[in-house]
Amino acid sequence: MERRRLGTQGPEISVIGYGAWGAGGDMWGEEVPAERVKAAMHAAIDGGVNWIDTAEAYGDGRSEVLVGEVIRDRRDDVMVFTKVAPFATGTRPDEIHKAIRGSLERLGLDAVDLFQVHWPDEERVPVEETWGAMAACVDDGLARWIGVSNFDRDLVERCVSVRHVDAVQNEFSLLDPEDPSFLAWLEERGIGYLAYGPLAYGLLTGAVSRETTFAPDDWRSGAWNLGYYERLFAPGVLERHLDTLDDLRAIADREGIDLSTLALRALIATPGVTAAIAGSRNPEHVRANAAAGDATLRDETLVEVYDVLARHAEV
Repeated sequence: MERRRLGTQGPEISVIGYGAWGAGGDMWGEEVPAERVKAAMHAAIDGGVNWIDTAEAYGDGRSEVLVGEVIRDRRDDVMVFTKVAPFATGTRPDEIHKAIRGSLERLGLDAVDLFQVHWPDEERVPVEETWGAMAACVDDGLARWIGVSNFDRDLVERCVSVRHVDAVQNEFSLLDPEDPSFLAWLEERGIGYLAYGPLAYGLLTGAVSRETTFAPDDWRSGAWNLGYYERLFAPGVLERHLDTLDDLRAIADREGIDLSTLALRALIATPGVTAAIAGSRNPEHVRANAAAGDATLRDETLVEVYDVLARHAEV
């Protein structure tokens, strides 16, 4: 699988990573047996994925525990990225230290490869204090690199004033794009970019139709009123996205590839994007996502994809 350096100071990572949010088991409908989830992670590693992204908040630590069980005998094959959240342990300096110790215990590691602030928490603690504590995790040998998630340019700039930021992880899919100027700004400063939700939580796999209904304990039903839901699955919004998918699927069919492959490769081709985080608890889907890491798209196909997105954005 194609690999790229994460920023100017980070590791070489596969352009597709495994996202372990669903592995936590909560907010995604019916729980999947742990052995099947672990089989999906193994399928990702076997497919060339060399990093797994998890978080203390995913299933109240369950995701990290399962990741730890998977990597126990495969540490040389895969890196582990995890996150500390204001709505979990917290992002004050003492909480940062407590959080990484807890994550390391659940993962069974002495150090994580990338430790990230999951969400900003400006109402409780200035980001400079949080980032100083994150830097101390590197100095103490508990993390090799540090990054942020769901941060805007202003917050990243404030972090950079304290210590280099190795990566920004934000939501980005063809249906919910990132600001190109932000991507360019990050690239100029040697900061890697990880796109989460690159398949729009199932929309860009083609698995969601106008007849699809989600279980009440699946966030895509609107039960948690998340921003992701409002931008992608809310009534009226979903139907517009499905119209876009009809045109994208026609391109994928003509090219002889899956819709998900088209979506992942087009996103990875975006200037400033280092890699995409694609998660699934289904080993078959994971293998398909990993295969996208080796796929290629012709320039004219990319132009056609962007034209479709621009045309539907105007509607």
